[in-house]
Parts: sequence; C-alpha cells; structure tokens
Amino acid sequence: MKTSAFKLPLWVAAGLLTVGTAFGQAPVVQNVPQEDAYQLRALPPQEAQQEGETATPNRYLESEYLKERGIATYGWVDTGIGANNWGSPWNGPITFNDRNWQGQMNQLYLVNEKVLDTADGGMDWGGRVDLLYGTDYIYTTARGLDGKLLNQVYPGQPAWGGRYYGLAMPQLYGEVGYNEHAVKFGHFYTIIGYEVVPAIGNFFYTHAYTMQYGEPFTHTGILDTWKANDQMTVYAGITNGWDNYSDPINSIPIANGGYPGANSNAAFLGGVAFKSSDEKQALTITTSSGNEPILGGGPQATNLAGNRSIFSTVYTNELSDKWTYVFQNDNGWQFNAGSYALPLASGVGQNGTAQWYGINQYLFYNISETLVGGMRLEWFRDNNGYRVISGLRNAVAGVPAGPGNWAGGFQGNFWQATWGLNWKPNNNWIIRPEVRYDWYSPDAYGTAGTPLPYGRNFTEYGQLYGGCDAIWQF
Repeated sequence: MKTSAFKLPLWVAAGLLTVGTAFGQAPVVQNVPQEDAYQLRALPPQEAQQEGETATPNRYLESEYLKERGIATYGWVDTGIGANNWGSPWNGPITFNDRNWQGQMNQLYLVNEKVLDTADGGMDWGGRVDLLYGTDYIYTTARGLDGKLLNQVYPGQPAWGGRYYGLAMPQLYGEVGYNEHAVKFGHFYTIIGYEVVPAIGNFFYTHAYTMQYGEPFTHTGILDTWKANDQMTVYAGITNGWDNYSDPINSIPIANGGYPGANSNAAFLGGVAFKSSDEKQALTITTSSGNEPILGGGPQATNLAGNRSIFSTVYTNELSDKWTYVFQNDNGWQFNAGSYALPLASGVGQNGTAQWYGINQYLFYNISETLVGGMRLEWFRDNNGYRVISGLRNAVAGVPAGPGNWAGGFQGNFWQATWGLNWKPNNNWIIRPEVRYDWYSPDAYGTAGTPLPYGRNFTEYGQLYGGCDAIWQF
C-alpha cells in the first residue's frame, strides 16, 4: 500500500479513507490487525498493512510465539458520555451512545486473528474471532448466536446480557486464500456502508442514521474477495441475510408461503471497488438482496416473508494534503413490511413496501500530525416509518412501550450535522469530542400527542447533542 499518497496521519487515514487506501493491493505478508489499516470490513486480511511501525499502537497482548505463527491478539476500550439539550433519558434515535449524561463503556473489544499470507502465490488459511463487551453489544447481535431465535420470546433480543451491558460475538470466521482470491466463511461484518461497529474504525463517536437504521451489521455465510487487478476488487457471496447466524426463515409459520423463496433466507452479498492509479480517489458499490421474515409491526398482524435489498455507494477523494471528502448514498427497501409509525390522517403508517434512503457527506481537515477536524452532514428518509425508532435499546430489550419509554417509528426526513475532533496524543489513545444537531420533518402532522423523535416526552422536532469518548488500544 502506498500510504505516502495520503498526507493525513496514518491513524486518521485508517478511519477516513475507507475505500481509497487498500483496494486492489497485491497480497503481502503482514500481521497487522485489520482495523488498524483500513475501515471497510470486507477486505481480506492480507490487505491490512501499514507502512512503517510509527503509527502502530503498543500491543500488550502480543507474544513472540503467536507472532511467529502469524497470529495477532489485540483490542481496545472505548468509554464516553453524551447528553441532549432536552434532558431526555434517551439521546433521541442516536444509538450506541444513547443515554443522556450516563457514562458508558461502549466497547471492551478483543480480537484474535491469523492473517492470510499468499505473498508467494500459494494457498494459506486464516481466521478471526471478535468479542465485544459493553453497552454497544445490544446492537450487534445475530439470531442464533448471541441473539434469540424468531420462535423464542422477544425474538432477536440479545442472549448474553441485559438492557445495558452484555457480550456479543460480531465475528467468528475462517478464511482460505489462494493467489488473488480470499474466501471468508462464517460470521463476519458487512461490507455495506461507510461507518462500522468497531470504535477505532470511525471518526465520530455517534453514528449516522444510515448506519444505525439503514444497513446490516453482520452476515453469516461465505464471501469471496477477488483482486481483479490493481484498480478493481470484486466481492461476491451468499449469506443468511441481515444479522442472522442460524435462524431459518421458516422457523415461524409464514403467512405468505407462496411468496418466491419463502422457505429460504439465502441472500446475495457482493460489490465492486475501484481506485484511481494515484490512490487518491476510490469508489465502492455494494449490495445485499434476499428474503427476510417480517414479524409484524404497527397494524401488521401476521408473519410474512419479503425481499429486503440495499444498494450502497461510497466515494472517497483526497482533495489535497489537508482535505479529504467522502460521499455515501444508500437505498433500501423491504417488501411486505408493516409500519411502526402511527397511522395519521394523511394515511401514513400503511403496510406494504417500505423504503429508506439517504445521503451522507464527510469532510475532514488535517490540522496537525495529532489533530484532525471533521464534519458530517446527513439526510436520511424513512419513507414508511419502518426503520427509525427513538429509544431503540428499550425496543431491542423487549421493554413495553409507554410514557417516557420508546416511541414507534417515524415517517419522514431526518437531518443531522456533526462537528468533531480526533486528537491522538500517542499511538494508543484517541480522544473524540463532538457536537451534533438533529432535525426531523414528518410527512404529516398528526393530532396532539403524536410521538416525535426527541425530547423528554417525545414532543420535539430537533435536538442538540454533545459528547466525547476516549479509546485506548492495547
């Protein structure tokens, strides 16, 4: 990898230059942890490489015995606090750091991996297991692994913890590489989108609506990564769908058994990534499409199967030695969906095909070798009130809705602007303060008492948020 093409500090480039720093690089012998060198989750481990050791954190869990065998053991702790201007217990639809003025240990994250080595053009094997303990765990579970099955009480609810703290296993996979191919099989992070679950892979403490509500987090299946040439990498595989480890779609009675493929949740996962010859621009397009079970929601009373598809486009451009720009567009839909939004006089909240889509834009400025500023602007539309829920942790944990509790879906447009800094006083620490403003414009204005996403009693259209976290890598 020609990291010299990027003038940002390497620790910043790892989180910002998602598709521009590693696509299409020739396999080399490197035992560098994945999240240290790039942010996109689909790249095979041999793509994870850094130039030099100056930006590598001190790894306190390493041993010479494991390093000689190509095995890396490392992790990090991410703790922080955030608050909203309304004093609401929830920071609106913001997830992960969702509690107002309540310090959270978001992630105590451990990784053990063997990185592929196909530098000599031969075959090699690898694998990886991730363990996440903390308040973030509840959003990363998969049915049949660390989440409950559809035919159990509170389907999808995390199985290894409570409402706030618990354990998740977001990755558990093996990998076989041969020449320009790397085939991953097991449970792994999605290749879709820009922001990621691991804290060290993101610039901001909070997440975009697109990532929180519009994209899968994990898949279980098989994925092939093919380095077609120096400028193009191709991904293709079959998975169990979104955030599902082993739950068959027909583990519950399906009301529309005649729907095409109603007995199978096999989904295609794939994409293609391009980079410019000077490595300053990159474009990736990824997709997932397959049937998903719909358990109801709103007035939907029966269990249905329906196709869920998403297309995601991410474009990265190193504008200069100081500036980096990222553009993301996601488009998703779910057939046979029920709406969580309350039916209003205009007819919103209807069942049928649900759609969600949006645009994210990021701009980063390299202030110094240890300080970077960033801005994120987002528009996200939940066309049918199907995806966004305020106080999502309660919903995931199975807490019944009620006054001061989580509110149903919101049909309309979400806007947010986030400003933040990343300060890295040394190779093991990252400090991420930020300020964020969110605004919601509904499709229709209902009667008094209709829930809104923000405020102590779900009565506000907008919210000002401030927060800061600290990441220590070990």
